[in-house]
Amino acid sequence: MASARDLRRRIKSIKSTQQITKAMKMVAAAKLRRAQERVVAARPFAGKIKEVLARLTASSSGVSHPLLEVREPKNICYVLISADRGLCGGYNANILRLNYNLIYNKPGSLVTIGRKGRDFFRRRGYDIKSEFVGLGEDISFGVAKEIGQTLVDYYVKGIFDEVYLVYTEFKSAMTQNPVSMKLLPVEPPTEGGGTQIDYIYEPDPETMLSELLPKYIDTTIYRALLEAKASEQGARMTAMGSATDNASEMIDRLTLSLNRARQAAITKEISEIVGGANALD
Repeated sequence: MASARDLRRRIKSIKSTQQITKAMKMVAAAKLRRAQERVVAARPFAGKIKEVLARLTASSSGVSHPLLEVREPKNICYVLISADRGLCGGYNANILRLNYNLIYNKPGSLVTIGRKGRDFFRRRGYDIKSEFVGLGEDISFGVAKEIGQTLVDYYVKGIFDEVYLVYTEFKSAMTQNPVSMKLLPVEPPTEGGGTQIDYIYEPDPETMLSELLPKYIDTTIYRALLEAKASEQGARMTAMGSATDNASEMIDRLTLSLNRARQAAITKEISEIVGGANALD
């Protein structure tokens, strides 16, 4: 059995760790609240631009655009959105596992967003075309536009034939789902189109597609970034809450062991005193 001094030292160390994890949980909860509000605000806009794109493509058949061009998928790109930091439970491990399985089944190159994904695949020698790290907590639409322009340039120049977006979809603080979706070529959504209507366009459909498709790409990336950030904070809050609870349980067990050690020491001292007194008699 460990000595009372060792037990006190361990209890003190765990209490210090518990204070850190409790503070991190509170910080993550505050960040999660802001991130969740931004996700909820971004979803209607992303859904509406998807609906407009569906109606436009349904009512203007025969219109072509470079971002709609379907080619044989010889070169595939995976855009991986991970966290810059750890201590968020299985968040990074789950999204890395999904991307690893995808790239194992369909080999390709990577565009990484976040340090964890970049470091994981760099250590394994994968081809990383571009990397974006240190985006911070407040993701701006300008960052999404920069990433979107990079991906569009790769696709238009023929460097990639397909681009997949791999991110974590936020459900709740307890639930986050790693998902992947094809970003390029743009597959015109079918839902929301309704009955085909002969619209009159001003300007022409080609011009509207030229404006709408890049915005659809940027909006989709922006929403994925917000979903990933909310998922990260939710996973971190849950992980730090579990760590705090585990620390409390460890402190209780060690305190019980400390009390037993003290009781054993006192009993031993009493026995020695009684034994010495009996010897004097």
